[in-house]
Amino acid sequence: MAGSRKLSITAAVRCLRDGAVIAYPTEAVYGLGCDPENETAVREILKLKERPAEAGLILIADSFERFLPFIRPVSPQQRELVLSTWPGPVTWLFPRSEQVPDWLAGSHETIALRVTAHPVCRTLCAAFGGAIVSTSANTRQAEPARSMREVERYFGQTLCGIVAGDLGSENKPSRIRDLATGRILREV
Repeated sequence: MAGSRKLSITAAVRCLRDGAVIAYPTEAVYGLGCDPENETAVREILKLKERPAEAGLILIADSFERFLPFIRPVSPQQRELVLSTWPGPVTWLFPRSEQVPDWLAGSHETIALRVTAHPVCRTLCAAFGGAIVSTSANTRQAEPARSMREVERYFGQTLCGIVAGDLGSENKPSRIRDLATGRILREV
């Protein structure tokens, strides 16, 4: 790869901690990620994707506990329902905590969360010690990147780098469900 550099997990974590944006393989497509608590990094992802801030972003993690700072308490039944689908390709909309800023959750009273089953994502989140932003690596109207070469074509050297790895077996982005109603908002 001539442009963006390939990142080890250790180097990717360093990029995240430095407030940079990285790309990495997910269950279906390459994703863009950053530290969700770094406003500058989140706004950089929104700019790269040409995505309005009101839309909000998804967070991924390797365990439910990583999301606790971002959510309001939920019932044991709701927690059991969510955990029955994780790790896996289901994103749930949780009631967001008061600490979650609009530049992360958009104009929603909820925040989108997924415990990923992808081994690279799980390792990355565990090494980072927290949740990370996860949004498809593409500009607003383009198809999501399915290879490192496509990520580089979209973003060139604007990223800190790309974590190498195979995509998961999913063909489409994750299903999105509303925790309050159980309704499916995006089907796979």
